[in-house]
Formats: sequence, structure tokens, C-alpha cells
Amino acid sequence: MMKYKLLVLDVDGTLLNSKKQITPRTKTALLKAQQLGMQLVLASGRPTYGVVPVARELEMDRNGGYILSYNGGQIFDARTRELLFEKRIDPHMFALLERQARKRGFPIFTYHQDKIITDSPLNKRIISEAELNGMEIVGVDNFAEAIDFSPCKCMFVGEDAQALDGLRQYLKKHLAGTIDIFPSEDYFLEIVPQFIDKANTLSVLADILKVGMEEIMAIGDGVCDVTMIQMAGFGVAMANAPTSVRRCADYVTGTNDEDGVATLVENRILANIRPAEISLEELNARARHALMGHLGIQYIYASESRVEATMPVDQRTRQPFGILHGGATLALAETVAGLGSMILCLPDEVMVGMQVSGNHVSSAHEGDTVRAVATIIHKGRSSHVWDVNVYTSTDKLISSVRVLNSILKKQGG
Repeated sequence: MMKYKLLVLDVDGTLLNSKKQITPRTKTALLKAQQLGMQLVLASGRPTYGVVPVARELEMDRNGGYILSYNGGQIFDARTRELLFEKRIDPHMFALLERQARKRGFPIFTYHQDKIITDSPLNKRIISEAELNGMEIVGVDNFAEAIDFSPCKCMFVGEDAQALDGLRQYLKKHLAGTIDIFPSEDYFLEIVPQFIDKANTLSVLADILKVGMEEIMAIGDGVCDVTMIQMAGFGVAMANAPTSVRRCADYVTGTNDEDGVATLVENRILANIRPAEISLEELNARARHALMGHLGIQYIYASESRVEATMPVDQRTRQPFGILHGGATLALAETVAGLGSMILCLPDEVMVGMQVSGNHVSSAHEGDTVRAVATIIHKGRSSHVWDVNVYTSTDKLISSVRVLNSILKKQGG
């Protein structure tokens, strides 16, 4: 069975390429991993509001998964939208933070729901941060007075890294024991509650889910990802990560512009999982949002030579006059033959459906449940041929379908 249960992904510089996009190859690999039972965790320094669209693109709101945002300040359930954990900064600190920002000439900002609150709304770095997360900028004259809530984190902005480090040293001395402070970019100095980082919050999530660290794979590219990479059972660095980060990892994959995440998932997760090792209950659950789930198809038996599944004749699968639609029947046949070929494929092979042809000899009526039985009649190195018979609940044959699947070697890289 699957060795890793959680796949933890940093977002910027890891999951997203330099254009801030999830490539089609990476998306396909991560959707397959979820269908096979792995849960995704997006671990990001972004606010929760800025990570939700990324999670939605990966269908985590359907498949289940978690957002670990603010560098660990919150844990958010992507499916239920429940906040599972959070830790915030005491707002009384912001008088000192604003005073130091003004004294040293650094813009300051924080996040609140779908807004960025700042004393410098025209700063290019803050504008870029707002655009990245799809947030509105709210400019204020008195920053400390405007913070009438407890933020998850606060940011200073500066183009002089040495001057920012001077502020870091000052605040580290005067606010010791209450906050952690570190540079997240050359131009950002980040303040979070004490003991908040991705690794510590990931351990909280692991306790909630009853998952051991040896069952977690974590991928990142930044200094903020190091503790997470080191703590996970299998820690991975992107090739675009600094040398110090790569040295902490168990494995280095390609860059974020070379589909490094997809390469890792394909070679280290998908290649080691065969459908025959997954229960039918899990396969059915993972397919509930795919076509077979929408048609009500359920696997009921699977082996290397025979696969069976059922499908109801209802408003989803019938023609307007109440009889089973031939197209739904062919979809059912392709579903069972496809699983059969996937079971037969070797770890370095992939199945692609090539041809389906059917003869409809009778009909099934609304209210019935039909059953498809797929039997392999040819198992070659490059192709599989399946005969699929579809029966009514009284075992009357209604369709005979032949399915040809092509077997290809997975592409390396």
C-alpha cells in the first residue's frame, strides 16, 4: 500500500512555476496522486485567502486536503473550510513595530481576511503582494491604531537587506520570547508568533490526522521550508533552491520551471502504486467527482483477468424515453476495461484508451441497475483487448462491447 499519506508542497517556487502557474503536467500528476489516496497539504507563507484558489485548482475542495498558511500560522481544511489551528500576534505589539518602521523608513503591512492593511499603499512590493494573493490594499495613516485584531503575521519591506537585518536584531532582542522574526525574501522581514514555522504546524496537523512523520513527503525551495523538509519522512528540495536548502534534503528534484514536482510525483509516488493494491472502496470514493462518479458507476470486483461494475439507469444515464443511453453503456465498458488494463500495467507503463465499439442487443429501463463484466481476450506488450458484456439485474444481455487499450512506457524525466 502507499507508503506516504501526506504530500506537503510549498507553493511559490515549488508548486508554481516562475509565471505563478501550475503546469498541466504537474496538475495531472497531483490529481492522480489524490485519486490514489494521497492527501495534499499546501504549506505557504501566503495568507489563507491567497492559497485557497491554488487549492481549488488542484480540486482539494473535492478530494480533501489542507492549507498550512502564514508559514504555519493557520491550518485550514480545504474541503470543509474549517479552521483547525491558528496562532496570532498580540496587537499591543504593533505600537512598537510601527514606531521602529517609521524610525527606520520601512513600510509595514499585515493581512486581514481579504485585505492588506499598510501605511504605504503605493509601495511596489506591497502592490505585488496584493496582486499575488488577489487582495485589496487598505492604506492607513496610523498603522497601530488600525490593527484592532490579532494578525497571523506582519511584514516589513525594505530594499536594503543589511538595514532590515539591523531591525531584525533589534526586535529579536526587545521582543524575545513573544515572536519569531526572519527574512522571507531579500526585501521582506517577517514577524510571526513564537514557535510558528511550517514544521511545527505540520506536526500539529499530523497529530490531528494520526499520521506519522515517516508517512509524510515534503517539498520546498526556500529557507522557510528547511525544517519541514528535515522533519518529513522524505524531504525534497527543488533544484532552484539555494545550496543550503538542497543540502538538507533527502532528494533533489527538477526546478519549478522543469516540472520538478510532477517528476517527483510520477517517479516516487505514482510509479510505486498499482490499482490492484487499492481497495475497491477507495477507488470508488476517489472517483466520485470523476465521470464514473457522476454516472453512478461503482466497481464491485477486480482481478487481473476480470473486472465488474454496476451503473443505475436513472436521470443521469437514461434517454428521454426512459431507456439506458448507449453512450452511458460505452462509458461503463471503458471504465471496467480501463481499470483492468491499469491493474495489468507494470510500474513503468501507462494505459491509454484507443478504441471502443459496441453492439446494443436489448434495452434496460429506468429503475434498473446494469452490470458490466470485462474479460481480457488479448494481453500483449503494447495493447490489451477486453470483451465487456453488460447485463440487466435479471442477467439479460443488453450490450456487447470491445475495448482496445494501448500500453505505453512512461516518459522519463
